[in-house]
Amino acid sequence: MQRIVYGDHPSQFAELTGPPQNRSAVVVVIHGGFWHERYGLELGRPLALDLVAHGVRALTIEYRRISAGGGWPETGEDVLAALDAVAGPLVTLGHSAGGHLAVWAAARHPRVVGAVSQAGVLDFRGDPQITKRAAELLGGTPEEVPDKYADADPTACLPIDKPMVLVHGENDEDVPISQSEAFATASGAELITLRNTTHMDLITPGTKAWQTCRDAALRLAAEARP
Repeated sequence: MQRIVYGDHPSQFAELTGPPQNRSAVVVVIHGGFWHERYGLELGRPLALDLVAHGVRALTIEYRRISAGGGWPETGEDVLAALDAVAGPLVTLGHSAGGHLAVWAAARHPRVVGAVSQAGVLDFRGDPQITKRAAELLGGTPEEVPDKYADADPTACLPIDKPMVLVHGENDEDVPISQSEAFATASGAELITLRNTTHMDLITPGTKAWQTCRDAALRLAAEARP
């Protein structure tokens, strides 16, 4: 594992796992936690190890979060800077708030060739609780900071001319499945809904839910081979 430091803040680092001679696209693991400091990169390490075991390199990234130097645009800037720190094509894979960042990065970074959203936060105005959480990240309501919503909200970034796979459990207790359903309709992204699946099942190695997410990332990485 190679530790990559891309800035001066303690949260500006990433971990690259896998053999350097591997020529496939790098899968970028972006953790969730509604952008708050209490959730960190350790959530993504088991996923990265499983991805490497299935033949790709994985970049697990940390970024500045709310109350720890983050907010917007700092959180988004960190994601782009972490992606700049590695060469080659990239597939972003993100859970919950990380799903927001994975899809947002597909819209903003030229070397992202595809994205997998795991129960992603994809429409900042589509649900009252999501709108409340987004206001914490962006520092205000859509009426107060409209420019930030125009930049950060994945729905506002459409169209995104890259393949995207949205995986969401029907029993998700944290991010309503309507987030992925509405975004799939608006974007044309592939939507995979999973029965009897909760929010955390998607990042639990050994579950069918994680296998579905992993297989989607591997497929996009394979399609990006030079």
